[in-house]
Amino acid sequence: MYKRWQNRVAATVAIVTSSLVFTSCSSLPRDSSPQVMRSYSPDAAETPSLGPTPGMEPDLLLRDFFSAAAIPAGEYASARSFLDKSTAANWNPSGPTLLLDQIDLTTVSGEDQSKRTFEVRGTVIGKLGEGGIYIPENGVYEAKVEMRRTDDEWRITSLPEGVAIERTEFRNQYRPHNVYFYGQNGRVLVRERRWLYDGQKSLDTELITLLMQGPSENLAPATSTVVPDGATFAGVEDGEYRFAGMSEMDEEARLRFAAQVVWTLSNASIPGPYKITADGTPLVEGLEQMTTDDFADFNPESASSSLSSLYALNGGNIMRVEGEKATPIAGELGSSGEVQSAEIDADGHFAVVRKDPDDDKKSQLVMGSMGEGLAESDTARTISRPTFEYDSAAAWVVLNGKKVVRAVRSSTSGEVAETEVKLEGTEQNEDIEGEISVMRLSATGARVAMIAGGRVYVGVVVKETDGAYRVVNIRELASELGGSALSLDWRVDGSLVVGTSTTESPMWRVEQDGSAVTTLPSGNVTAPVVAVENSMSTTYITDARAILQIPADEAEVAFWREVPGLQGKRSAPIVAN
Repeated sequence: MYKRWQNRVAATVAIVTSSLVFTSCSSLPRDSSPQVMRSYSPDAAETPSLGPTPGMEPDLLLRDFFSAAAIPAGEYASARSFLDKSTAANWNPSGPTLLLDQIDLTTVSGEDQSKRTFEVRGTVIGKLGEGGIYIPENGVYEAKVEMRRTDDEWRITSLPEGVAIERTEFRNQYRPHNVYFYGQNGRVLVRERRWLYDGQKSLDTELITLLMQGPSENLAPATSTVVPDGATFAGVEDGEYRFAGMSEMDEEARLRFAAQVVWTLSNASIPGPYKITADGTPLVEGLEQMTTDDFADFNPESASSSLSSLYALNGGNIMRVEGEKATPIAGELGSSGEVQSAEIDADGHFAVVRKDPDDDKKSQLVMGSMGEGLAESDTARTISRPTFEYDSAAAWVVLNGKKVVRAVRSSTSGEVAETEVKLEGTEQNEDIEGEISVMRLSATGARVAMIAGGRVYVGVVVKETDGAYRVVNIRELASELGGSALSLDWRVDGSLVVGTSTTESPMWRVEQDGSAVTTLPSGNVTAPVVAVENSMSTTYITDARAILQIPADEAEVAFWREVPGLQGKRSAPIVAN
């Protein structure tokens, strides 16, 4: 039986008592100490002028301290200004930053007019780890903070080590940026979200520093690198990004590293063109100035940016939707009435789950291409909807809610070969609770999202040297959905759209790192939402009544529209990316 893990951690701080208890399905991926690969240190951010106001009451001063703690500039100079001299000199704010939904203060009784002790409480929603990695959490924060009045001014004299801030202040002071690393195949760039202080004066150098340090421990198993050991980032001078220790890199490796740098800078809105040198010469021969146009083949969104065709599953048949018409595709997949789910790519390759011709109580996986015959594969009591890898070379399915299988159709024999994909369990080495009903690979193939027991999980895909595949570093996202998730799909930006059984809020957006879970417009959506599909421009869903759509940029949209050609036909969308 699959069991959901629970983790309880208590931390005791000297001088004052501070406890932190975690009970979530997400935990801190212990970032290994990054290898120092640079000689350059980014400029310190400008220290803001935020400090205590003369005559402040102690509770208000404490609240302003927690606001100032969101500003890391100058070794937390703003926050230290709320402490007395001795405490300011000894306070250690290092370690992961705890993020709380809100901070509640209660005065401890029995104090005199020159001393106050406050109990501080809040719900922990996440941590900000090394390198700006967000780690979702769900726990309770409790601490005591002591204050004394000296010369008619209150100052903090005792507090826990580390930093805890409210979600609002985190959003006010930090911004997410993507740093790009190569997937294991070395062909596609995989984004990793990093939260950086918004007051950082040199965002470009900070991003390149993070790029040189490499991916987090969580993502690292799904990546590869072209940067040699000993390579360093020497900083920026006169607009020139300088690297050293790259003399042994061949032309292809230099080109790919340049693509990493350019796409990381460009997608952080740092204007180009970019001049990049290595060991005193242009990083890429013949490219004195670089733009994203020079590396269009490495566009991180290219896997999802092609013009997508829309298909739909209606009455057990696959239909192609063009204009305002929906027409059954040729062959038995468009006429048998036996299709249960399908995945189709832009070239017409498909993986389909249909009723088993020999046992209508079972399902069967078949693979093929439009206009060609079908290659039969496994049968099982249940088979999840197939999901393609990056290049559609293989499809993944879940058999009977437990066994994950990778299916490949031979280009010579046409037969389908299957191998099991091992799930390593959650980061706490516990099994996922419940049967896996939905599994979707990301556009790059580096990550996989799953629904098990109504809960959303995300893991990292690893290909071993012997060709076997594993899913590792599995963590739960969006625990606040409370087991109501029914469907999901990846968006181009790496976030997830999740359909649920919740009547009040059936549609949700979940950020890739779990840093935010927000409702989507759902004024005319009727739960349950049993299917979700995303193209570059449009999100499609199937609710209790119909197949609906909204633009992918849904900011100004209040209502979903029925899909032209499928009005009145409750169908499941299939986007051929």
